[in-house]
Amino acid sequence: MTGTAAPARPWRATATYPAPPEGWTGASRLESFIDAMIALGQTGQVFGEHGIGKTSTFHAHLAAARPDVQLVVVPAANLTPDDLLANAPVRDEATGALVLRQLVMSQLRPGRPFVLLIDDSLQAGDTIQSQLMQIACNWTLGEYDLRALGCVGVFLADNESLAETSARRSDLAILDRMVTIKITANDTAWRQVLAARHPDWDLKPVFALWASLTPAVRELLSPRTLEHVLANAREGFPLIWGLPLVNGERLRLAEPGASGAAGVSGAPGVDRTHEILDRIADAIGVRNPARIADPVRRVLRAALANRWAVLLQGPPGCGKTEMVRELTRESLGREPLYFSMPVTNVEDLCAPVPTPDGTLENLLALSFTGPAPKAIIWDEYNRPKDKAAFAKLMEITQEWSIAGHRIEGLRAQIALQNPPYHLGRKLLVSRNNIAQATRFTASLDVDPADIPANEWLIARYGPVAETVLEWWKNDLDEEGRGWITKRTMERLIKLHQHDLPLQMGTVYLGDGEYAPVSLTALTERLAGRPVTGLQEIAADVDAWETRLQRAAELSSEGGNDTDLVHQAIANAELSQLRRHREAVARLVRRLPAKLRSTYLVGATAEQQRFWIELFATLPKVKAKATASR
Repeated sequence: MTGTAAPARPWRATATYPAPPEGWTGASRLESFIDAMIALGQTGQVFGEHGIGKTSTFHAHLAAARPDVQLVVVPAANLTPDDLLANAPVRDEATGALVLRQLVMSQLRPGRPFVLLIDDSLQAGDTIQSQLMQIACNWTLGEYDLRALGCVGVFLADNESLAETSARRSDLAILDRMVTIKITANDTAWRQVLAARHPDWDLKPVFALWASLTPAVRELLSPRTLEHVLANAREGFPLIWGLPLVNGERLRLAEPGASGAAGVSGAPGVDRTHEILDRIADAIGVRNPARIADPVRRVLRAALANRWAVLLQGPPGCGKTEMVRELTRESLGREPLYFSMPVTNVEDLCAPVPTPDGTLENLLALSFTGPAPKAIIWDEYNRPKDKAAFAKLMEITQEWSIAGHRIEGLRAQIALQNPPYHLGRKLLVSRNNIAQATRFTASLDVDPADIPANEWLIARYGPVAETVLEWWKNDLDEEGRGWITKRTMERLIKLHQHDLPLQMGTVYLGDGEYAPVSLTALTERLAGRPVTGLQEIAADVDAWETRLQRAAELSSEGGNDTDLVHQAIANAELSQLRRHREAVARLVRRLPAKLRSTYLVGATAEQQRFWIELFATLPKVKAKATASR
């Protein structure tokens, strides 16, 4: 095996490449390097920018060209000192006595030829680096000869950028043992892979656009990020969701400014984000909407259907977690796997244990095992308890495995986090780098309006919730609504139900100061002060219909009564509209046509269905009213 060349693979035609592209030799430069190192029995070191397909090339190439060889990926950044090698007491087969033996991780004894890829090799700690260097230099680990275990190739891969790693390999005794290649995006087959993933799209214009960008912008729009952009385009989502959130801010496709910085919001330079994304959309013939209705539900459904990892960032208390848990529960028919990162330890995910056959076997948490469909929710994603737990988490989001074991039945991963700042205050969240951020196919910056928690409040707390929502929608300004989250509303409702002061339910800022929101109007509403909402209008629909008719006779634009009714209908939740459907139909037909059309703008599919069905009844209602007169 080690001395034979990989067989040529048949070409698969796509809309982008009906025939092999000019100059195609059957293998990319990285694929040829992999074959050469296996044939020569040399350690290969691969350096290249993040997101250009280094790891995926190993997976795809070995599976296609050497199906009898297993790829063993060891994410070095995720290792702890006892993962690779450990001493443990085992019972000697000959004497039955307990003896101390050196045990090696079970992945290194797969029982057939394997290639070992040590990924993110520069991100490991000092102790791990020493273990990795023994592997790289001698193909041994402790007392074990990897060749005897079936190893036919050893590779180390990483990005040399100090923005992503904190170490450089400088020991000449080590460097002299390896063959090193530094690659760019042009040295992997990412174009052919993307073309095969979207066989009906001609991506040549997209590839031409990417090639025309400056090196700095190409680095930001890495092939991995471009893959995410196209995945969102396929679903009809805003293409900008494919750009990662780095330290809470959307990555910008910006030219370097005077300081040389680029990409993250606030850095100098020409921002070309929307121009580039619009050109990509035009090239493949799709829309690039700025927003879509019901974004959270739609992206969660896409994640479960397409096996995506997605990131939802939104302010605290807006209902992200409850909505995600409810939707995944409905889709899977079972509870999602839920982990809150501030209290998640490495041992909650997996732990190495010695086995009688002389290996270290990582035992997975029970929830990860079995063939049943699974979805993982990583709550408070940017508030990890420690670096070790976050490192293990990175393997799962990147490789969909844990300690080298594929997670069977895993259909989606949803990470939830808060932004670094909210309402002018800094939140205690950790930072990430672009390599970590680009692991998510879709990254949403969620607005509280995107979470339909209002219906949940109404369903759970009834009329009191409707009153609180009316106050929130009509009596508060934008800043006030920012302070009163859905979680705060629920507290206010519970306090009112127990006749306790409402102020205790608002956010406490310290030194006797609460959130700067007046509760006077809410207190009056809850005490029964006369208000004019949809419920009150529907209770006296005859009088209001007469008012609207009179306003329409005076002006085609309507009057104050027209505006009041329109605002009450526009602010109503779907359950309220359905409850007062007959009254709404009578009122809407008296409103100017331009106001009716606004009810469809930005509405969810269910809301649009309600309005379309209601609009279809308007001529019948009108005819009936005329006959009665």
